[in-house]
Amino acid sequence: MTYKRILSIQDISCVGQCSMTVALPILSACGHETCVLPTALLSTHTGGFGKPVVVHFDEAIGRIWRHWRENQITFDAIQVGYLGSVAAVKTAAEIMESLLAPGGVTIVDPAMADHGKLYSGLDQTYAEAMAWLCGKADTIMPNLTEAAMLSNRPLQVTMDEDYVNSLLRELNHPCVILTGVGYKEEETGAVLWEGGAQRHYAHCRIGKNYHGTGDLFAACFTGALMCGKSKYDSMRIAGDFTVKCIKNTEINPAHWYGVKFETALPDLMEMLR
Repeated sequence: MTYKRILSIQDISCVGQCSMTVALPILSACGHETCVLPTALLSTHTGGFGKPVVVHFDEAIGRIWRHWRENQITFDAIQVGYLGSVAAVKTAAEIMESLLAPGGVTIVDPAMADHGKLYSGLDQTYAEAMAWLCGKADTIMPNLTEAAMLSNRPLQVTMDEDYVNSLLRELNHPCVILTGVGYKEEETGAVLWEGGAQRHYAHCRIGKNYHGTGDLFAACFTGALMCGKSKYDSMRIAGDFTVKCIKNTEINPAHWYGVKFETALPDLMEMLR
C-alpha cells in the first residue's frame, strides 16, 4: 500500500463525533498521512445541543493554504466536507486547483442538507456555491436531499429506481456516490454512478438516525480509495463500516449524539487488508 498524503477540509465540532473529529482518525487508521484545514470551530454539532458557539476561520484559511503553496506542499487527495460559508467554499476551490499533486483526486461531500432541508445557518446562496464546487470535484458524495437540491429537483418521499436515475442524470457529474438509497423498507445503501453506468450496494437499515454517519462514510470511502481499492469496493467498505459503527452505538441509548466508531477501527483496518 502506497503512503498517501490526504487533506481534509471541514469544520471541527469539539463534541459530537462528526466532521474533522471523525475524518482524522479514520484516514489515519487507513494508513495515510492526514493533514487538516478546519473551516470553523463549533462547540458541538448543530443537532440536539442547542445553538453552538461558532468561530469561523474564513480569513485564516486563505493565509494557511498560501503558506503551504510557498512551501510547495501538495496532497494526493483532497476531501471536502462541511464548510459553512461561501468564503470557505471559494477557498476550497482554490486549494483544489493549486495544491493537488499530479494524479491526485478531489472528493466533495456537499454536507449541507438532510431530511428535505438545509442545515441551520445555510441558505440558497450557499447551496449554489456548493453546486459550483461540486462541478470541480472528481467525485461527489451527496445524500438524497443534497442531490435533489444540486439538481434543482423536488425531493421525492417515495424512492424508486426511476427517481434515483433521474437525480443522477440531472446532477450531470462524471462520478457520484449517492448515499441513503434503499429500494426496500429494510434496506439502505449507496449508488455509484460513473461513466453513465451505476452499481448499487445495499445493506441493512437501522431504524435510528445518528449524527456524523455521512462524515464517517465519506472519510472511510476516501481512505479506502487511497489504499488502492476500486470506487465500488471503497463504497462497500464505507457502508459496512458505517453499519458496524451504528450497531456499536445503538445498544447505548445515552450515546445519541454520534456513533462509537473508535472501537470499530480495528474492523476497518481488517476490511482494508
